[in-house]
Amino acid sequence: VQLQASGGGLVQAGGSLRLSCAFSGPSFRNYVMGWFRQAPGKEREFVGAIKVSGGTTRYADSVKGRFTISRDNAKNTVYLQMNSLKPEDTAVYYCAAGRPILRAYDQAGLYLYWGQGTQLTVSS
Repeated sequence: VQLQASGGGLVQAGGSLRLSCAFSGPSFRNYVMGWFRQAPGKEREFVGAIKVSGGTTRYADSVKGRFTISRDNAKNTVYLQMNSLKPEDTAVYYCAAGRPILRAYDQAGLYLYWGQGTQLTVSS
């Protein structure tokens, strides 16, 4: 399995951006796809995740209501739509694939595969 994250960039506060994560390999539908982020000097943190089969989602409180995760099974791609962006959203965003249960979607250690990360910078 290989993951390719893309779509990062520089955005003004209040703006929107959509990140993509392309999944290459077998059994896309068997995975939970997670998004994590890491800001300079901080630990990696959970953003949200989606179970590809069924579409169950879970979000971190810090992004709930602003970020939306979706998937396109035909394209083996997961999206992170980010609205009302804040400077504190600035980070490298990573996508990951694993098989955690719902209450463990936020556990980075349970994800098997990781993309290379894409930088989001939100200016104030």
